[in-house]
Amino acid sequence: MLEPMEKSSVYVDGDEEALRFKWIESEKAGCDLGEVAIRKWVQCHWWGYLRARWLEHLQGKRFWVELDRGDFGLLQRKFHENTVLLDRILDRLKSGQENLDIINWAMDWNIPMDPVVQILEALDINSRRLAHRFEEINKS
Repeated sequence: MLEPMEKSSVYVDGDEEALRFKWIESEKAGCDLGEVAIRKWVQCHWWGYLRARWLEHLQGKRFWVELDRGDFGLLQRKFHENTVLLDRILDRLKSGQENLDIINWAMDWNIPMDPVVQILEALDINSRRLAHRFEEINKS
């Protein structure tokens, strides 16, 4: 019997991350930094945080309700013939690289461009951006 997949929210989890960051930064400063620390987390960490959650969703590791349901586990269903290439591309995405960085990397290493482009088009990273709901976290 399969256990139901836990559904998570990038906003709820992100808010908890931002509050942890605020607490750590406030402890370092010796006073409550409040909104300043939250804004700093959003500015410095939100996009990387969101990308990591999106990759978890694509890999089928964790279901994030704000992300496209059809994308959940996509990488388990596709690219079986290019798993090594997919892993290398995912490593680069996790480190913050963008499509152009990956295309340049593939060209530098003489990697056939067709499978690289197919993977990048399927991932469609530029359409997977969510703005942080900063206003709501301030109520915490």
